[in-house]
Amino acid sequence: MIRKKILKIILLALMTSFHPVFADEGMWTYDNLPLKILKEKYGFEPTQEWIDHLRLSSVRFNDGGSGSFVSPNGLVMTNQHVVRGQLQKLLTADRDLLRDGFFAAEQADELKCPDLELNVLLSMENVTARIQGAAKPGMKELEALQARAAEMTAIQKESFESTGLRSDIVTLYHGGEYWLYRYKKYTDVRLVFAPEHQAAFYGSLWDNFAYPRYELDFAFVRVYENDKPAQSVHYLRWNSAGAREDELVFVSGHPGKTERLLTVAQIITRRDLEYPADLKIARRRLEALKQYAALGKTEASQVINAISGTENVIEADSGEYQGLLNSTLFNKKIAEESDFRNRVDSKSEWKKNYASAWTDIVNVQKKYAEIFKPFKYRRIPSRMLADKALSIVKYGEEIQKADDQRSFGFHNDQLESFKFQMLSPVPVYLPLEERLLAAWLQLVSEELGANDPFVKTALNGHSPNDVARDIFSKTKFNDLQVRKNLLDGGADAIQKSDDALIVFVRKLYPIIRDIQTSYAEKIQSVESAASQKIGKARFEVYGKSVYPDATFTLRLAFGIVRGYPMNGTLAAPMTTYYGWYDRSLGFGQKPPFNLPQRYWDRKSKLDLSTPLNFVSSCDIIGGNSGSPVVNIKGEVVGIVHDGNNEGLVGNFICNDESGRAIANHAGGMIAALRVLYDAGRVADELEGNAHAK
Repeated sequence: MIRKKILKIILLALMTSFHPVFADEGMWTYDNLPLKILKEKYGFEPTQEWIDHLRLSSVRFNDGGSGSFVSPNGLVMTNQHVVRGQLQKLLTADRDLLRDGFFAAEQADELKCPDLELNVLLSMENVTARIQGAAKPGMKELEALQARAAEMTAIQKESFESTGLRSDIVTLYHGGEYWLYRYKKYTDVRLVFAPEHQAAFYGSLWDNFAYPRYELDFAFVRVYENDKPAQSVHYLRWNSAGAREDELVFVSGHPGKTERLLTVAQIITRRDLEYPADLKIARRRLEALKQYAALGKTEASQVINAISGTENVIEADSGEYQGLLNSTLFNKKIAEESDFRNRVDSKSEWKKNYASAWTDIVNVQKKYAEIFKPFKYRRIPSRMLADKALSIVKYGEEIQKADDQRSFGFHNDQLESFKFQMLSPVPVYLPLEERLLAAWLQLVSEELGANDPFVKTALNGHSPNDVARDIFSKTKFNDLQVRKNLLDGGADAIQKSDDALIVFVRKLYPIIRDIQTSYAEKIQSVESAASQKIGKARFEVYGKSVYPDATFTLRLAFGIVRGYPMNGTLAAPMTTYYGWYDRSLGFGQKPPFNLPQRYWDRKSKLDLSTPLNFVSSCDIIGGNSGSPVVNIKGEVVGIVHDGNNEGLVGNFICNDESGRAIANHAGGMIAALRVLYDAGRVADELEGNAHAK
């Protein structure tokens, strides 16, 4: 029923969203904001000071998500679901932060997050000419790819050595532009406040991507330097009046990935190959997680975040996939591409330089289809202990190479972050890891067959269950000191290790490396060269009036707080506490529509007309979670926590007619802090800053 409902909504969105100019479309880089549109349509001209202040107040959660500084003392606002993994990792026998929530009554009570890294974008530098120039005329596609990669490494290394800042090369417009982004990095991050999971994920999957929405999906952490709260010169002032209907608002955050600039041939590959495989993998993982959760309350508490996250991925990917199966989307993308190519063909020089790129991409998709299954399944998925072991085996090989010859993630300036993740002190549940590995090996054997070299090496004639059971009955890799010894010992220690999990992935690594090398040589190099040509053509035709696809880097979106037509009626721009209590009562307070008991105990103290959630036409995607919503004064009026069902096609198109960003309202958050959670310390810190000079 949920899938049919989502499909119906997506079809309606596709029908209503196609028009030549999207009013509030775009996830804009801070070097190229749509200032002309803002001035002409809304009469707003942000100053450079306004822009820089918002950029420097914005925060990236490096494990996925966004946030912002909201006080001069290092207080950072984000979503509960962005830090949900940290809440899970802080689970102990007598402390369940997902079930009970958390508030540090005193600063000394703030809990250190085990492996959280936050980034703030300090500067941006255009290095396009240098990177594109590294690929010399006459080079083959693979040589050009390697030359560009080597130049990227050199630039990052130079920047890191001269500034000490995290330095990342960001590819925009699929190679049309390259930028060097420098970040300040924080790794001492402590939890200040998070509500119960029941309040932050109210309604579970039934309300996920739905609107009207009722939940409090926000949290606060604090960054420390030298064991003291970091002093934030740039932070966003709080506006407890919150967002207002028809108000112009902005979202500053880190959208993870969009594919709006893909060619039609690439979208067909996504539809016919990648989405079906991704959904199959996610569903098999979910099945294993639920089987583990069924073992008991303890096991269920250990995987509640993993289950929620996987269900969210399945629902989002299903929505995107259903959109691709509809001919309306393809007709739209075909028309867009046809218009673009006609413009390129209209000038002989453009046609000569760029027209062949589309043919190259069509041809390389056929080659990709030939190796798709081996490439997809000869690997170890992320979020498993086995993947961490594989990363350490790869580390042992990579550090023996010159820095400019290493794979991404293993350059000298990246090793600190790599080791930070490898040495995370989070609890590891070996029975869970056993189930996840067994489920993966079973799926791989089904997809590749018993005679595939990866399957033969992994199973060696045994069943997936037996292989996983044997490994996790012997491995000590879950011990933090064991991982540290391997990293400290380097290539020699890793190669000589007799740990069962290391031995297992060490045997598989050459097979994994070979298929990835084959992909880079036969597919990636050709696609990269062709995509860069198309990126250059896009600049020739449109200039920078087109925004680049999302890359989990800082972007600014804008829009209006307003409702939208749905189900034959209108969705209001805001929901209130009245509606939340009504929804719970309407379901007889039965899960997943029950409210925490404190909400009933303190109901009489709340002003139930206080706004809770609201929607705006700001263009967002996954990764924007936790982004601040600010008004034209740069004040916080809310925090993004989701998009609606109508916006699920946002990976490929923008639907500004009915696609909406869903946010918690600043007024509703303050009410919750003061009345429901006795968190006046945080509320005072927020509202006190509103009057600071």
